[in-house]
Amino acid sequence: MTNTHRRQEDYDLLTLATRTIPRYTSYPTAPQFTADVDAAIYGSWLDMEADRDAPVSIYLHVPFCRSICNYCGCTTKAALRDDPVRAYAEVLKDEIRLVGARTGRVAVSHLHWGGGTPNILPPDCMAELVGLLSETFRFRDDMEHAIELDPRHVTVDGMACLAGLGVNRVSLGVQTLDDRVQKAIARVQPLAIVEDAMRAISQAGIADVNFDLMFGLPFQTEASIKATVEQAVRLAPSRFAVFGYAHVPWMKPHQRLIADETLPDAGARIAQARLARRLLVTAGYHGVGIDHFARGSDPLVAAMRNGTMRRNFQGYTTDTASTLIGLGASSISRTPSGYAQNLPDNAGWQRRIRAGELPVARGKAIDAVDRMRGDIIESILCFFEADLAVIAKRHGIPVDLFGPDIVRLRTEMGTRVRIDDWRTGIERDPHETARLVASHFDGYLHSNGRYSVAV
Repeated sequence: MTNTHRRQEDYDLLTLATRTIPRYTSYPTAPQFTADVDAAIYGSWLDMEADRDAPVSIYLHVPFCRSICNYCGCTTKAALRDDPVRAYAEVLKDEIRLVGARTGRVAVSHLHWGGGTPNILPPDCMAELVGLLSETFRFRDDMEHAIELDPRHVTVDGMACLAGLGVNRVSLGVQTLDDRVQKAIARVQPLAIVEDAMRAISQAGIADVNFDLMFGLPFQTEASIKATVEQAVRLAPSRFAVFGYAHVPWMKPHQRLIADETLPDAGARIAQARLARRLLVTAGYHGVGIDHFARGSDPLVAAMRNGTMRRNFQGYTTDTASTLIGLGASSISRTPSGYAQNLPDNAGWQRRIRAGELPVARGKAIDAVDRMRGDIIESILCFFEADLAVIAKRHGIPVDLFGPDIVRLRTEMGTRVRIDDWRTGIERDPHETARLVASHFDGYLHSNGRYSVAV
């Protein structure tokens, strides 16, 4: 390839990278949710779970942090005292009972705590919630019990408590180990704090540890990415997730504290992501999807190789359950019939539950075409390819439906993709373009919604 052609390809990639598209942790995506899905509809979907005799996953959202980081895109707020957190936990118990009354004691294959900062919950609150969950539902012996942790709030006693409750995987929000970047995002946690957290986790006997890192943060450079990755690798977590910072100040006003001129441009973001990927692969981690990395012995790598890997709100996973029950303010549930999202404001969520009602604010019922398009998008993001004919046949829909999508894909992506008898794959720059390729099969993309950049 000549230098002229290479420069043209780089220019084309930069142009593609600045397009704004969804992250596709669900399909249809959240901007398509409406008030047409209410508590009655979601309740009817939950009623079906009692008859399906299939395991479900549960996600619990804890929308509190001790302080708010400038980069944060989560639904959370600062809580300096435990009182509001305890009050929230009490109402969360009532929501568990409301949901359990509809589903019965369904089996649970995955249980995930997110936030916010879930380990902000006092130990007795956490123990009571886990106890109620185990009484209301049926924990499988092989259940993955995971929690997201802020390293600044990890203690030896806290980790011993979590291990005693059955937690067997933790995800540490490391993000960056560069002092200047940490100050810019209001999350100062020197390497020593992360090292202490890892010691506490190890002492508790929890072996499966994920590190979340970020690129595209203010003042971030390739040098700071290199230093962060090298320091993080020495701590030997079992998995990494390397996410691009999504600058969406129109959705998250606190992100306005990050000046636009301090952010890396599209070319720098691509270079940072590629450098992190190269360093992690060199260190022995296997690339998984567009932004995850795991040891060769990790079940996630096996799931990728045998085609059973999935993608959900927590990223890439071995979780094959078709139903995800979301608990807590703003959490999203997924069932075979559609999506339902809880009220995002804590006060409204609590009022609805105290009235004995499921706290649903909005959602989206899905049909066979939605499910088919969702499978295609998921396949592209997991494996960088999708067999449209096979997926269409599985859903009982003529593959010809994709004719216009294929024409548009060929026109916009050119030789970056291959299309052979309805089998579509990404030929070049798969990590940077997977979301773009997937977006061509999104039947709602141009209807509404404002998104972050592609890379």
